[in-house]
Amino acid sequence: MSVHPLEEILHPKSIAIAGASGSGRGGGFITPLQELGFRGDIYPVNPKYNEIMGMKAYARISDIPGPVDFVISSIPSTGILDLIDDCVKKGVKGVHLFTARFSETGRKDAVELEQELLRRAQAGGVRLIGPNCMGVYYPEEGIAFNDGMPKESGNVGLASQSGQVVGEIVGFAAQRGVRFSKAISYGNALDFNECDYLDYFAQDPQTDVILLYIEGVREGRRFVSSLRKAAAVKPVVILKGGRGEAGTRATASHTASMAGSQQLWHSMVRQAGAISVGDIEDLVDIAVGFYFMPLITGRRTAVAGGSGGSSVQAADQCEEAGLNVIPLPQDIRDELKAQGNPIWDWIGNPADFSISMGDHNASNSIMKMMAKHPDFDLIIMFVHGPWRRSSQPFSLDRHMEFYNLRELGGKPILAVFGDRPRGSGKEAEWYKEISAQIQERLIEAKFPVYPNVGRAARVANKIIGYYERKPK
Repeated sequence: MSVHPLEEILHPKSIAIAGASGSGRGGGFITPLQELGFRGDIYPVNPKYNEIMGMKAYARISDIPGPVDFVISSIPSTGILDLIDDCVKKGVKGVHLFTARFSETGRKDAVELEQELLRRAQAGGVRLIGPNCMGVYYPEEGIAFNDGMPKESGNVGLASQSGQVVGEIVGFAAQRGVRFSKAISYGNALDFNECDYLDYFAQDPQTDVILLYIEGVREGRRFVSSLRKAAAVKPVVILKGGRGEAGTRATASHTASMAGSQQLWHSMVRQAGAISVGDIEDLVDIAVGFYFMPLITGRRTAVAGGSGGSSVQAADQCEEAGLNVIPLPQDIRDELKAQGNPIWDWIGNPADFSISMGDHNASNSIMKMMAKHPDFDLIIMFVHGPWRRSSQPFSLDRHMEFYNLRELGGKPILAVFGDRPRGSGKEAEWYKEISAQIQERLIEAKFPVYPNVGRAARVANKIIGYYERKPK
């Protein structure tokens, strides 16, 4: 099996930052590398300084005594051709071009400069990420472009034309427990484009789920082919930027991309077997589902833990999303009756736990029966916030024991936990603190967590749809 060209540049033993300084983005690229513990050599390059952030600075790439594998360019576009020539002489494998003001400006001279940049890089065997992008986040290699990016690796791969979108997706997903194998911002896609990143992540053993943010496609036919091949082996979730007239105009000035018909786009994505989403929230929601849940084999859904009107709304929202909230199987009722449970003929699906009158053991027994039962393909589980009574102090451990369903057959379970404020003053502070701990416990137990049933149900439906379309 041939090695993908991206693989050859994503494991640098040395990184030089051209245009580095003690502050600003040039210095900022140094700090994330140090923070994530990049194990190779870091070389600041700027003729104005002898030393940057405690490290010796070099006037040119060619002045660095040792080999340089990867270069981050933070210089103005006016100096980019000289930099590329220097990289060619030094034997640099790859260059990340944070440098902007090329074809995205729409100016003829900037377009010509970008093409000359590509010509010289290709002639010298240097591969390019960008220009006009934030670059690479690869936690296992200790590579990042923003401060505070998680050090832990996961199995989600992300390619995005927008660097800010990468930061937002990684940040929001991290709060939900998701970690990334790699996340790459690729801007104008002068050299590597969306097809290359799709092909790379499809064969990457560290990546099981692929996320894309795309504003425009460079090679239409190749993209459809790459998307179909990738989606046949791994879930691919795509957010398309530039959907409306205003968004299309913004796209052109952002990354020099051309947006197309949204109806055709969604049809193409679906036919290719991938998942199309409308915003970052949906993208992260689905990533959370794929990250934590095992394969969902059907739509028969158990909903447990709600009360009163929330149970009725849950049934509606699940059915509207495309799930099948089946009646409670008769053998569960029979078992409840044999146990002497007084609500055996009253409880249903969704299981309204308000009718158990606070009987903790009865509610827990019903939930476990639903989790074990073969007629259910997945469980949507309400998780309640903390309560505090004067006669019985709140115990987080005891509270979470109620939701310990993982050992009951390994069914896909989506947790619904809405962190809603309660009380005021110290009571509200206590509730908020304990709610955060409950969320952490759910993530540690590898539950995908959603703030409401509607979002959980829509995620389940999209994930099921992916598996239904996936070639057997």
